[in-house]
Amino acid sequence: MFDALTDRLTGVFDRLSGRGVLSEKDVDEVMREIRVALLEADVALPVVRDFIAKAKEAATGEAVIRSVRPADQVVKITYDGLVEMLGGEGEAEGLNLSLNPPTVILMAGLQGSGKTTTAGKLALRLVRERKKVLLASLDTRRPAAMEQLGMLAEQAGASFLPIVAGQAAPDIARRAMQSARLQGFDILILDTAGRTTIDEAMMSEAAEIAKISNPSETLLVADALTGQDAVRTAKAFHERLPLTGLVLTRADGDGRGGAALSMRAVTGLPIKFLGVSEKIDGLDVFDAQRIAGRILGRGDVVALVEKAAQELDMAKAEATAKKLAKGQFDLDMMADQLAQMKRMGGMEGMMGLLPGVRNMKKQIAESGLTDKTFDRQVAIISSMTKQERKKPDILAASRKRRIAAGSGVDVAEVNRLLKQHRQMADAFKSLSKNGGKGFGQMAKMLGGGGGMDMAKIAQMTGGQAPTPEQMEEMAAKLKSMPGGLPKLPGLGGLPPGFNPFKK
Repeated sequence: MFDALTDRLTGVFDRLSGRGVLSEKDVDEVMREIRVALLEADVALPVVRDFIAKAKEAATGEAVIRSVRPADQVVKITYDGLVEMLGGEGEAEGLNLSLNPPTVILMAGLQGSGKTTTAGKLALRLVRERKKVLLASLDTRRPAAMEQLGMLAEQAGASFLPIVAGQAAPDIARRAMQSARLQGFDILILDTAGRTTIDEAMMSEAAEIAKISNPSETLLVADALTGQDAVRTAKAFHERLPLTGLVLTRADGDGRGGAALSMRAVTGLPIKFLGVSEKIDGLDVFDAQRIAGRILGRGDVVALVEKAAQELDMAKAEATAKKLAKGQFDLDMMADQLAQMKRMGGMEGMMGLLPGVRNMKKQIAESGLTDKTFDRQVAIISSMTKQERKKPDILAASRKRRIAAGSGVDVAEVNRLLKQHRQMADAFKSLSKNGGKGFGQMAKMLGGGGGMDMAKIAQMTGGQAPTPEQMEEMAAKLKSMPGGLPKLPGLGGLPPGFNPFKK
């Protein structure tokens, strides 16, 4: 969603990087370009004016003019301004879960904004936090809306309030409240009806439901691709409903991102979640600092670690690590690695979270490596026999032709895959020599020896190393994860209290 804005701002800062001292004229030029970039991203004009005024005041101060690296100071000022615009520093605002269950969460929004899907995603997130969740559909107008929520509840592992034909929305809300109390549910999520436009009947019904249920959270679901219309919708709903937060859907789309940058500033409401895919687990907590970092091309390593913790099969990872330590790496293992990468968002999703990788955008595009490339590689491996996957050296020309025909590619692509596998296998064999000491050395470089070598990581990513602040944030997030710091498969785990992110 922020790609265009990121590219524009990165270009502005790249032009600054070679300058030793910034004059007021330089600052004016930079601020003018940032202003244009924000307006092109569909950020509300009053928000842009306020942002530029504060940034210009800070950028023309003595601290910048006399700074050893004034360009970095301007980047820092821009980052701080974006963080403030998006909600300020500190922990991301979570849900306000009442101490006296059931906690009621009311979902509101226009039709087509992804409200029902978001209700299912939110239920899954809460179920994973070991909450007992009941979903109830109050949408009596849209065909099959109730059935859709029932299917999502089943996918999420949550309960669903049975449908009673002909019952009005306020009566469903009362029945849902009674069922949630009697059956001991922790959370009740009420999915209200949406409309194509805001009308009085819709608002009156939603206001009545809010009065009946007295929700702890009233979340407005808005489509991020609608730009400034989303901001106007939020203001209209906020005038009639006790909104407590916003959820922006389709954040993985190609919209300009202005809604996300404007809505907090215009409405004063926190953005609590971002819908990042159509999958039921595609709901991310909104964190102003991390989103600002993504916009400025600094990546989001914490999100990458969280994805790994959710998606990776740790038992399989440990078994794989043991095989690698012995120098074993067959094509089945390679296919597993490709499948895990896809579950974590694919190449594009993962690369977007790594610091400095945007600087390699051109090289990655020229390499031709995409998610489709990995899909074809999995298809090639799937076209092999079990013996061929275990011992690729037996693949003669006739077998390669059969595999190419079976996977719908040419023989040259089969050869490229085999070459790539051979290079990876050789690398793992090299690391496994001397009882696996190579793996220990790699772990040491990445923090296993009491510190993380920033320069080496920068070389590996082709960009700038994460800042110490980012590393401290990562450490705090990792420590707060269930079970504390994760163990590294095959490396014996991490000792108690060990922090791999201290320099």
